[in-house]
Amino acid sequence: MTAAPRFRILAIERREWPFRLRLPFRFGVVTVTHGRQAVVRARIRTEDGREGWGVAAETLAAKWFDKDPRWTDAQNEHQLRRALEIAGEASLAAGANTAFGHFADAYADQVAACAREGLNPLVASYGRALVDRAALDALLKLHGASFWAGMRANIGGMAPHPVIPDLAGFDFAAMLAGLAPLRRVHARHTVGLVDPITAADQAERVGDGLPETLEEVVAAYRHRYFKLKVGGDAAADVERLARIAAVLDRLPGAYYATLDGNEQYADAEGALALWRAIEAEPRLARLRAAILFIEQPVKRAQALATGIATLAAARPVIIDESDGELDAFVRARALGYAGVSSKACKGVWRSLVNLARCRAWNAAERGERFFLSAEDLTTLAGVCVQQDLALVALLGLNHVERNGHHFVDGFAGRPAAEAARFLAAHPDLYAATPRGPRLAIRDGMLALDSLDTPGLGASVEPDYAAMEEMPRAAWPPPAGGGAATPP
Repeated sequence: MTAAPRFRILAIERREWPFRLRLPFRFGVVTVTHGRQAVVRARIRTEDGREGWGVAAETLAAKWFDKDPRWTDAQNEHQLRRALEIAGEASLAAGANTAFGHFADAYADQVAACAREGLNPLVASYGRALVDRAALDALLKLHGASFWAGMRANIGGMAPHPVIPDLAGFDFAAMLAGLAPLRRVHARHTVGLVDPITAADQAERVGDGLPETLEEVVAAYRHRYFKLKVGGDAAADVERLARIAAVLDRLPGAYYATLDGNEQYADAEGALALWRAIEAEPRLARLRAAILFIEQPVKRAQALATGIATLAAARPVIIDESDGELDAFVRARALGYAGVSSKACKGVWRSLVNLARCRAWNAAERGERFFLSAEDLTTLAGVCVQQDLALVALLGLNHVERNGHHFVDGFAGRPAAEAARFLAAHPDLYAATPRGPRLAIRDGMLALDSLDTPGLGASVEPDYAAMEEMPRAAWPPPAGGGAATPP
């Protein structure tokens, strides 16, 4: 592809639908029992006059993008709706551009417009991420190209841009052409802070026939990769990790784990104290050896204010919630961080920019120190999980945190006919079960061949009629901090 196609964004539709978790999920200080998924459609017109629709889907996640205790969960959802409105209005007003150009040219204005309404850069990125994905999906479908083929041909026109000055001389086209999308990846199972480890942890069972305890999960899915949440109290964290280790250590062969601090430690010293306590606990010897990296242990207000080098000398440390501004990884590197999370909710282009940084920095140091990790934000079955998996595979990340299939029962909340269409189109990724189609994890892995289809990981359309029109955002909140009206 000699020149990336340019297009205008003609229309944007925003819908959403509610879902319930089959098990409560706790991360940080919040326990989640239900949620809502946002679904964004974008219609584009290319310069040769062709028009088409694309789609993106993502959870409206409370208490992650903005953890300010002043805001209710409903207000957190309204923040994300407002970021989508701002991104949508700007996209409709923009002229023709490449897919990457739409993102890069609008980035600074998106962050500034959101900041004027009290929305942080992470919230701002959510708005652009969904609009950009929907537009890219439309472009790929118009060209009959899969995400993997289209991106390798640089259909999005990714190139050096003033918004990423540190990559001024980088050859993005060469990087993209050299990518080899993975066809299978390990599902890294999340163990939340209230997840039962054994049956002894359960006062009552859900009883839906699906795995509930960690013991049951490893027996059913045969995972080799795990993501373990810690809560900010080193003694309590060590004790809980020891109970988890007692289960994982029984697995035949090797296993691997990551620790997710979810900003629960006030400073680097507190996070280091946790690691020292892990080192001192004999019951954690095998688990400690299996830990690949530590994810965002320090609150974002402090994470990029002081160095992390002492902890990083023991295990690589990555940023996740601190990955707000587009240059956050650059600043984190200077403090000793080695990695950054890839999440489709933060943007496909952001992940590829950070991959380029890893490539450039590793080449300069002649090593492999800098890396991306693939993380989850309750990616639900259908368009949402498929778009994230398509990105993970393109980036070449061989394990990805997956939790949506465990905490939400397959396509629960969606029409049966919709689930059947996705199963028929992706029989490797989903399995037919007595409860309906569910994500198929076999020997701890996900098969992704069927994602090589026109569009961004999915050519099947969800049932838009079985969704609600997204309400206008009740943001900013009323003067005096009163709660926004819930949807």
